[in-house]
Amino acid sequence: MLNYLSGTAGKLWEICVLPYSSSFALNPTLEMELDQGKMDQEPGRPTWNRQIEFTLAGIGCAVGLGNMWRFPYLCYRSGGGAFLVPYLLMLLVMGIPLLYMELILGQYMRRGPVHALAKACPLLKGVGLATVAISFIMCTYYNIIITWGLYYLFSSFQSPLPWQSCNNTWNTPNCTDHITPNTSSHSSTASQQFFNYRMLERTGGVEESGVLRWELFLLLLLAWILLYFCIFKGVKSTGKVVYFTALFPYVILLALLINNVQLPGAMEGIRFFIVPNWEKLLELEVWVNAAAQIFNSIGIGFGSLMAMSSYNNFNNNILKDTLAISITNSLTSILAGFVIFSAFGYMSYLQNIPVSELAVDGPGLVFVVYPQAFATMPVAPLWAFLFFFMLLCLGLDSQFAMVEVMVTSLMDGFGGPLMKFLRHKEMLVLAVCSTAFLLGIPHVMQVGIYVFQLMDHYTAIVSLMFLAFFEVLAICGLYGVRRLSANLKEMTGSRPNIFFRVCWMFVAPLLITIILVFTIIQFKPARYEDYVYPPWAQGIGWVIAMASIIWIPLGALHTLWVLNILLCFVNALSKMLLIVISAFALLNLDENSPMHSISRQRSD
Repeated sequence: MLNYLSGTAGKLWEICVLPYSSSFALNPTLEMELDQGKMDQEPGRPTWNRQIEFTLAGIGCAVGLGNMWRFPYLCYRSGGGAFLVPYLLMLLVMGIPLLYMELILGQYMRRGPVHALAKACPLLKGVGLATVAISFIMCTYYNIIITWGLYYLFSSFQSPLPWQSCNNTWNTPNCTDHITPNTSSHSSTASQQFFNYRMLERTGGVEESGVLRWELFLLLLLAWILLYFCIFKGVKSTGKVVYFTALFPYVILLALLINNVQLPGAMEGIRFFIVPNWEKLLELEVWVNAAAQIFNSIGIGFGSLMAMSSYNNFNNNILKDTLAISITNSLTSILAGFVIFSAFGYMSYLQNIPVSELAVDGPGLVFVVYPQAFATMPVAPLWAFLFFFMLLCLGLDSQFAMVEVMVTSLMDGFGGPLMKFLRHKEMLVLAVCSTAFLLGIPHVMQVGIYVFQLMDHYTAIVSLMFLAFFEVLAICGLYGVRRLSANLKEMTGSRPNIFFRVCWMFVAPLLITIILVFTIIQFKPARYEDYVYPPWAQGIGWVIAMASIIWIPLGALHTLWVLNILLCFVNALSKMLLIVISAFALLNLDENSPMHSISRQRSD
């Protein structure tokens, strides 16, 4: 019985963990071909017209709204310049190596994350399904930020700007044009009230659903229409759009920076940004936040870049793309930091308070704090229009990637049946966009901001860290660094250097484990400003989180079931149970069994 169980365990490891095992069990010839490195290059798979299109699409995927609000916010909360030290270190030892890992696997397997990870590690193929699930969930509410940006964009065609003063029908008596040290804590700025009472018309909590905001509903529809016509032809249309959407935001960022540095007080904000508060480096939370920002910003675990790299030429030099995407992403964050912190300095000058005492919190940085700074700039409507048009470009780039993950995975798994039914890939893209649009409707009701915050908290914070941990375990641990290195050599003719191999084997897994543990220990229930969600809403949040995480154990169980390993273990355990509960079981031991030998030694 012990020999039987050990043999079954060995079979489990060999079949479920080693790559390509599902095919091995069914087709021994395929095992020999794969061992010889003859990975199917799938000549009929679409590819980018030019390699620069993939690089730009990757930059557009990585560079998004998080660069404009999350990076400056974390930097501000972590003491300014002190945040840059761990941020750049985490980029070097975690961001670049893990992005390189994902792009190698996607380009070599020539599949989206679902099938790429199923081939690499069948036991953890659910990680690929989970990345698709989390990308689709996020794209349903990420487009809401684009919707808000469109609302502000169209509202910018006014002078004065509607959030510039308190003389509007939606303003309350506690509205104030400027926050000063003597302002009551119950007061709110004109910019805050425009966001809460004009655009959102928010209710008092998630218990009050309110009515549909038809203006936001139509803008959400417009956002999805724009997105559809940018990606409906797949990489062929996306590759052309990214020339504009990936490059134009930098023109606006530079224009904003030139304007902002000339404002009074701007240098105080920049000084806060670049001069470190060294005491902050002793806090573990600063280092964890820096690692998490690198992780979230580049998009490790979303499967987006892995899906897009599957359309590369098989022999493409993926290292150049990795460095271009990751370094450009971080430089954009730093450039955005100069733009935002120069505006912070200007606001501190207007309010006559230190930069460190400004009220800055999360997404409100984009839709409350920065619009408040625009209101007092020369030619305010022009700068507001340029800023929110830039946000539109950044948001669309990130949406391209998240929707493409779902489309690529569906085509990889069900391409034949889907094309027989829908006939054209454009119809599949339309179906995906339409479904995501319908799921996004609750966000454009008056309760929408609470739904948005709940989904973002349990998706972007809770789910993503679990996915990242298991992805690194599957690729770096079970698939193996040696095999990944061999894949790269087959594509480019050279193996990765010792730096990448050490990061894959030791540094990145350790850091991700620390971040995951810290996330669990420091976890706090979702809240929006001072509003605390009721227990039933928190429960819905966990259901949302499990909608992606659950695919990891389900994928493992499916692999065990398909390969009959689960049945083998059940049979083995049932036989063992029957033996140990049988009368005189110890007296009937085989003389050669280990248990009999132990019993005999004890009797001697």
